[in-house]
Amino acid sequence: MNEGEAIIRLAAKGDGVTESGGHVPRAVPGDRLAADGSVMPGSHHVEPPCRHFDRCGGCQLQHADEATLATFVRSRVEGAARGQGIDVGEWLDTHLSPPLSRRRATLHAGRKGRSVMLGFREAGSHRIVDLAECPVLHPALFALAPPLREFVARHAGKGGVDIAMAQADQGVDVGLSNFELDGLVAMEDALAFAQTHRLARLTIDQGYGPEAVWEPDPVSVSLSGVPVAMPSGAFLQATADAERRMVGDACAWLAQDTLVADLFSGLGTFAFALSAESATARKVLAVEAERAAHLACKAASSGARGTIHALHRDLFRNPLQPAELDRFDAALIDPPRAGARAQIAQIAQSTLRRAVYISCNPSSWARDAAVLVEAGFRLSKVRPIGQFRWSTHVELASLFERD
Repeated sequence: MNEGEAIIRLAAKGDGVTESGGHVPRAVPGDRLAADGSVMPGSHHVEPPCRHFDRCGGCQLQHADEATLATFVRSRVEGAARGQGIDVGEWLDTHLSPPLSRRRATLHAGRKGRSVMLGFREAGSHRIVDLAECPVLHPALFALAPPLREFVARHAGKGGVDIAMAQADQGVDVGLSNFELDGLVAMEDALAFAQTHRLARLTIDQGYGPEAVWEPDPVSVSLSGVPVAMPSGAFLQATADAERRMVGDACAWLAQDTLVADLFSGLGTFAFALSAESATARKVLAVEAERAAHLACKAASSGARGTIHALHRDLFRNPLQPAELDRFDAALIDPPRAGARAQIAQIAQSTLRRAVYISCNPSSWARDAAVLVEAGFRLSKVRPIGQFRWSTHVELASLFERD
């Protein structure tokens, strides 16, 4: 790398890349290298809003302005599509979740001497950054960090504790793993903690799976106005705003379809939205392998405006076949990070004319998209989504159509 060399783009892991291909940590496009190798900030370089940024592994891009963040998110999706030789019909505006919007997160706690550290881990390390602030977490979640630190300090052993938090309709759902409560006094303290901080639920996993020790009312999460039971540890989109954006796109793209298969449906995030937004008597098949999520969706389906049929099925081992898919007008697919190679192969062989693909991994999405394009689909629309603000984790919503 040369003195004065410009940073021209961001790499996948967030490093700045120079004109000659060198990687520079904590640099963004428009920055330049000084003679001593330090970074001379440019117009897109901003002051990180968090004091922990240099150490905490939760964020990689707090030094980038909004325009740079949006460009990075889109470039990750563009690169994945280009790598598979896929043309995009229309790029929709990139959606970035705002600060203080993360409603689901897992923190870690562990002893350091007589004190307890609680926060995210350092990048590439098991060391915990003891959080004094967090511009990512929703305030309701971060407000629990200090009392949780004290509670863990009173009861935790020498091992690390994982703390999963998620916002539910009734408040914050907290789950402690690798955590042992020994004796009646400790259990009473746990109940007092949950009551004092008005938790929706407190579950503790002492090695035998999560057990609810406090749940005054059944915990639920409202999906398009329908309260759905929320099993402990159930998947929930990380921010409510990104969920609204993805749901809005899916409903708009499938507005004319009356029979839709929602694959990898989870609790029914898209199924309930598609049902509620339909101007016609839409029917939705919600297919999910995780039993607790399937049962929650099934139980809540009677409260949906349209008709939702919940099906328990492992789409990795037993994907819907072309003869089954041919009965639908369209499919929506929202698979895990690994993508849905088996199910996509069946969609490609079906007569479906429209498919909405929601993805949390541009690489597996592009691999699957290439199969659909080869089968005659065109990639009509793509919206890049930066739901995990200031991180290199990128998501997207996309529409595939064929004549």
